[in-house]
Amino acid sequence: MGGNKETEHVMVGNYTEMELDRQDQDGITDNSFKGRIKTFLWDGGSVYDAWFSCASNQVAQVLLTLPYSFSQLGMVSGVIFQVFYGLMGSWTAYLISCLYVEYRSRKEKENVNFKNHVIQWFEVLDGLLGPFWKGVGLAFNCTFLLFGSVIQLIACGSNIYYINDHLDKRTWTYIFGACCAFTVFIPSFHNYRIWSFLGLAMTTYTAWYLTIAAIVNGQIPDVKHSGPTKLVLYFTGATNILYTFGGHAVTVEIMHAMWKPRKFKWVYLVATLYVYTLTLPSAIAVYWAFGDQLLDHANAFALLPRSGARDFAVVLMLIHQFITFGFACTPLYFVWEKVTGFHTSRNILVRAIVRLPVVLPIWFFAIIFPFFGPINSAIGALLVTFTVYIIPAAAHMATYRTTFARENAVEKPPRFLKSWAATYLLNLFVVLWTLVVGFGFGGWASITNFVHQINTFGLFAKCYQCQPKKPPTH
Repeated sequence: MGGNKETEHVMVGNYTEMELDRQDQDGITDNSFKGRIKTFLWDGGSVYDAWFSCASNQVAQVLLTLPYSFSQLGMVSGVIFQVFYGLMGSWTAYLISCLYVEYRSRKEKENVNFKNHVIQWFEVLDGLLGPFWKGVGLAFNCTFLLFGSVIQLIACGSNIYYINDHLDKRTWTYIFGACCAFTVFIPSFHNYRIWSFLGLAMTTYTAWYLTIAAIVNGQIPDVKHSGPTKLVLYFTGATNILYTFGGHAVTVEIMHAMWKPRKFKWVYLVATLYVYTLTLPSAIAVYWAFGDQLLDHANAFALLPRSGARDFAVVLMLIHQFITFGFACTPLYFVWEKVTGFHTSRNILVRAIVRLPVVLPIWFFAIIFPFFGPINSAIGALLVTFTVYIIPAAAHMATYRTTFARENAVEKPPRFLKSWAATYLLNLFVVLWTLVVGFGFGGWASITNFVHQINTFGLFAKCYQCQPKKPPTH
């Protein structure tokens, strides 16, 4: 046992030394005026930066689709699923953080230098469990991030339409695809400090605008709250909420951008608790006001009366979707840079040019499948289930399956579980629940609904769920 403790001490010691070296190499000790301004606006690596990144990344356009999910689930189930999936998502984010620390500690013990290298989730899986896990993690993570970026473009086209309907949603998607391509110039998650702060401020305003506007507007005449009425709709709504709290496909990259990544452990949970203050009141209020009308209006903006406050919320969400697009795309940029051999380049212009091909398929898919709302559920059921819930829980069980691995683990089980057996059982529950309810029932329901949207509106739909324009009056 003494030898094991010594090994653990060396691993943790190396990790601490890395954190100190990293602060020096990234310029945190630069006390000049220019250095302070750069640090304040650009070079984020604190626990607070990680919290802003996690919270901002969770509540993007999905904030506008949660009332739609409530109309499918009903009020009680909507609230329960939000709380349940939020806590389950926080747990798997914690597991990812433990695996990252384990991988980083082992590699540093082997004197591996990560000075100009951003660690990603598939590399953690490869280092701890081998190439099969790497391939599975890479496939699911990249596909999820690609379609997560697609969803942001669809949301941009959908939202701006409620301010200016002179152009159809498809045309607006073309325009915002070009705008979002400028995220290729943002080097890494270090550089999202001010963007994360602004993004969370924007969604906070939008959430409370939705809440207050719905209450002030009051219930529509003869409002009905029929949900749940069909299993297809029920599980479609549930998987949209599963998607809501599945924002940690970028957890490893956010951790790697921290000065002290081991402090990440509870960041995602605290971020989720704040997100509850935005998603629950807004979804409850909008569903209370409009009821079953939301079944045909996936975007909550569509039902609220035009006003300066609403237009301001739309503009803020557009800016935030640009930020979230960058969040989702940045890990894809890293993967592509590693494939092409430009990952260690410090020339921002060269890296931006190399990254551009990543944006093109995202742009293309956003034009093909413009189904705001239903696409969230489909991605949640088919990709988020594995990327965010099943793979992290299964990888944690596989990594610590031996007595030696458990005795030498850098991160022990949390205090509220106390034992490895309890941790294993909780992970097993996450895997089975997500596989059966999320992927099984959710996949069936989401694909059924998605195919219905294709049959109703067609691929490359010009203006999904747009109201017919009234003829001009003379």
